[in-house]
Amino acid sequence: MKELEEKTLSTKLVYQGKILNLRVDQITLPNGKEGAREVVEFSQAVAVVALKDNKDVLFVSQYRYPVGEVLIEIPAGKLDREESPEQCARRELQEETGYTAKHMEKICEFYTTPGFSNELMHIFFATGLTEGEQNPDEDEFVKVSEVPYAEAVKMIGDGKLRDGKTIAGLLAVNGKV
Repeated sequence: MKELEEKTLSTKLVYQGKILNLRVDQITLPNGKEGAREVVEFSQAVAVVALKDNKDVLFVSQYRYPVGEVLIEIPAGKLDREESPEQCARRELQEETGYTAKHMEKICEFYTTPGFSNELMHIFFATGLTEGEQNPDEDEFVKVSEVPYAEAVKMIGDGKLRDGKTIAGLLAVNGKV
């Protein structure tokens, strides 16, 4: 597959933000011609399918400004510096839902939108849950809900779940529920 690779000639940082950067790379295409690639640099992130003993999945509903609507999602967030994906998964689960997990298993990882971003998403499956107190970030407003796993999967086909990491996470744990 080496014949499909593109080579970077130069990189220009266009924007540097708190949670993402935007750069434009000049590249050589596999056919030898030159082109440009716009790349959104984003830290790694996690998403957690948290399953209660009664087979209910924990969801958070949150207004997502870029799409202008409230989405139903599994708990998720970006890794802090020096934090492992599992540490981040445990932190985000507790912050967003108040729950902690006795068992936290990494299920898979994937690039969320590799056509323009390098964000790598780690999906975890949390079981052995204990309820506690929610502790969201000061700019984070979420509502926690519980849905039976089978109904949650049905919500994908019904168009009620439209968040990619949530859909991927629910389908990835299917054989474990």
